[in-house]
Amino acid sequence: RPKYVDEVAFQDEVVAVLKKSLEGADLPNLLFYGPPGTGKTSTILAAARELYGPELFRQRVLELNASDERGIQVIREKVKAFAQLTASGSRSDGKVCPPFKIVILDEADSMTSAAQAALRRTMEKESKTTRFCLICNYISRIIEPLTSRCSKFRFKPLSDKIQQQRLLDVSEKEHVKISGEAVSYLVKVSEGDLRKAITFLQSATRLTGGKEITEKIVTEIAGVIPKEAIDGLLSACQSSSFEKLETVVKNLINEGYAVAQLVNQLHDIVVESEELTDKQKSAIVEKLAEVDKCLADGADEYLQLMSLCALVMQQLTQNI
Repeated sequence: RPKYVDEVAFQDEVVAVLKKSLEGADLPNLLFYGPPGTGKTSTILAAARELYGPELFRQRVLELNASDERGIQVIREKVKAFAQLTASGSRSDGKVCPPFKIVILDEADSMTSAAQAALRRTMEKESKTTRFCLICNYISRIIEPLTSRCSKFRFKPLSDKIQQQRLLDVSEKEHVKISGEAVSYLVKVSEGDLRKAITFLQSATRLTGGKEITEKIVTEIAGVIPKEAIDGLLSACQSSSFEKLETVVKNLINEGYAVAQLVNQLHDIVVESEELTDKQKSAIVEKLAEVDKCLADGADEYLQLMSLCALVMQQLTQNI
């Protein structure tokens, strides 16, 4: 994890604001939102460590996560009590220490509206001594009165280049051997989520036991369905033989691949395909959406996949 704000990758606007605060400017209440693994929690923790130094950090920062109790009672008692304390004491290394404390509410979008409402008054009343930093994935789940009291920062999914750079840094520091293709592939499967990419990298390292990590190993770990398996499925759809299709689908399910993952990969293939007409694409993509919804609702994977493939077969084999 980045120890200093400067080490945070790619989120330039947030870093600029926090650096000004580190130089002595006041810090507003903050609201960080954006997809997972883009550095929201890491950024505020790094900033707090720089502001207070290691000794005062524990007294001055209250971090509550979704897994901690965060109902209306806790907001009223614990957060309020912490916010009302005066921030005194100076850093042992002689640097200037700001006269406020920080309350970090991670995964704030899972707080009830009542608990969020209980916060609004505390935020204003204790503004002399306390700053709040709310962190969430979906800003639409934070009530309006709170968003208007905070400076909002959107954390962007990390660009491929930055992610590659970070993964190479991590590999170097941890002495992991990894091929260039494997790094690019890691970036592709993690979709801008650096934490996910690093976790995959860690699993791959354990799996290979010090040997070089290749693209094939990343495919296995990420649960991505190999290209050959998908090609096999598509060629069965083109064969217009239902028995053949059924065999291929059964094999895929027995191999233990997740159908939701297959839906994602098929979507990309269909959208980028040059052999399909727009009409075929729209029919298939509509079915993909339907299957995705059914899977999310807990439907049977085998039946959904058969239903999807039957439609794809129909679209591929009918003469247009």
